[in-house]
Amino acid sequence: MMLEGKVVIVTGAGGGIGRDFALAMAAHGAKVVVNDVGASVSGEGRDTAPAQRVAGEIVVAGGTAVANTDSVAEWASANRIVQAAIDAYGRVDVVVNNAGILRDRFFFNMSIEEWQAVIDVHLNGTFYVSRAAAPYFKSQNSGRYVNMTSTSGLIGNLGQANYAAAKLGIVALSKSMALDMAKYRVTSNCIAPFAWSRMIGTIPADTPEQQARLETLKRMETAKIAPLAVYLASDAAQAVTGQVFAVRANELFLMSQSRPLRSVHRSEGWTPETIAQTAIPALSAQFHPLDRTQEVFSWDPV
Repeated sequence: MMLEGKVVIVTGAGGGIGRDFALAMAAHGAKVVVNDVGASVSGEGRDTAPAQRVAGEIVVAGGTAVANTDSVAEWASANRIVQAAIDAYGRVDVVVNNAGILRDRFFFNMSIEEWQAVIDVHLNGTFYVSRAAAPYFKSQNSGRYVNMTSTSGLIGNLGQANYAAAKLGIVALSKSMALDMAKYRVTSNCIAPFAWSRMIGTIPADTPEQQARLETLKRMETAKIAPLAVYLASDAAQAVTGQVFAVRANELFLMSQSRPLRSVHRSEGWTPETIAQTAIPALSAQFHPLDRTQEVFSWDPV
């Protein structure tokens, strides 16, 4: 019962990874706000049933939960999500920023609406809900942020410029939250999940390579992600902050963060010509290729 007495908000908890997070948090003693607008994978439509269904599952299992159907993508409604925790339980201890949508399109065809919708839910939504909880975390001198990122941003994938930009932006936001909130004993970490979910099910499978990748993903259960989220939400993780983890079936990864790889120096300064002649040849051995996620994680999950 690592989360006994904790109040946890899980956004996007009506299905998939978010549902498993909510169930696991409750099973470890937390009181859970199950947030989900009940939209489609692309963010369209509204349905109160998914959040209510998961909250009901928790109650039937002997846990404590309330449903909330406010959107993370607007400041006012994000505040209502946090207020739901305060109204129901009098406090908030953990925010799990899991809500997300996909509107995949190659960059050169992506519409402004497709860009904005994904940024609003993922990046703005993570900021809005986290910011709404921050005064409570500060006043109680404790708190946990668990933020969902993706290897689409950390490494790269085709046709996901909006999603990748939002997910890498969440990494920077999470690090900033960790830095700014450290003196209040608040931690902030990211998880990049590998698992079969409703969102992953929208990935095209037009080639044998894509079909093989999807079959591999289908073997990875969403429930495998939840133990790390529970740990990061607990008091046991007080010393863990500003980190980026990935989970792939039974594998846990600590992901690297941007740091200098190599440098070159020229005492008289650089010109475009000397950069071409000297600097780039010296640095190019450390250039990153245009890898995609499946090329970096090239082995079958364990």
